[in-house]
Amino acid sequence: MALSTVVVMRHGESTWTDASVNRFAGWVDVPLTERGRAQAAHAGALLKSAGLRPDVCFTSLLRRSIVSAQIALDAVDRLWVPTERTWRLNERHYGAFQGQTRPAMRERYGEELFSAYRRSFDVRPPEIDAASPYFQGHDERYCPDGLDGADPSQIRAESLADVVVRLRPWWQARVEPLVAAGRTVLIVTHGSVVRAIKKELEGLGAKEISQVNIPTGVPLTYEFECSGRQGERPRVIGAGSYLDPDAARAGIAAVNQLGRAQ
Repeated sequence: MALSTVVVMRHGESTWTDASVNRFAGWVDVPLTERGRAQAAHAGALLKSAGLRPDVCFTSLLRRSIVSAQIALDAVDRLWVPTERTWRLNERHYGAFQGQTRPAMRERYGEELFSAYRRSFDVRPPEIDAASPYFQGHDERYCPDGLDGADPSQIRAESLADVVVRLRPWWQARVEPLVAAGRTVLIVTHGSVVRAIKKELEGLGAKEISQVNIPTGVPLTYEFECSGRQGERPRVIGAGSYLDPDAARAGIAAVNQLGRAQ
């Protein structure tokens, strides 16, 4: 029975998740703060301390994910491992909310509708206008990858359910073969994507996942076993485990506070 580990991590704090800014980023390519870079370095130190040596790394197409991965890998002396980037690991597309502050959107839509757009499993926010500077329709990095019929250049808004759907073919095509081969996989992505992965791997319901927040810069590990028999998919062993539970609790509290900010 082969064993392998998948490490999933939300990027470090970005300039728009800083409490003084508090804007929806989504697919907007915002950088890390200095605190975010320090979080990524701490994540790498945690990997090293746990004896986790990634064999391959995956990131989104956004710099806060890319740079977090580079910093973490450098800290564990694995900067050289193969790294792939994919739009399927991008944050949830927040539609017309992208670039707007949370307090402003709460005031515009009211608490009930704002909460539904932000936290529900299958409700999309209003679509982004194609004329918005935050629309990705003409960005050359967004093109179909052939895994299904999805065209990322045309996405206007997503729910968490949409993120789950876009992740599944990528996970089956790129992650599961590595897990089946006993590789250690590092995925550095975004809060909504970590939530989607957690929902799928832990079998959480729509109501359960709506209550889950993800801290920035704290690695979450999943153990898998695979029999090696032809056609048998790897099986996750239990729930995910944060490498620094105290930092995770503090980070989750900070995310909660950010969402409630007026």
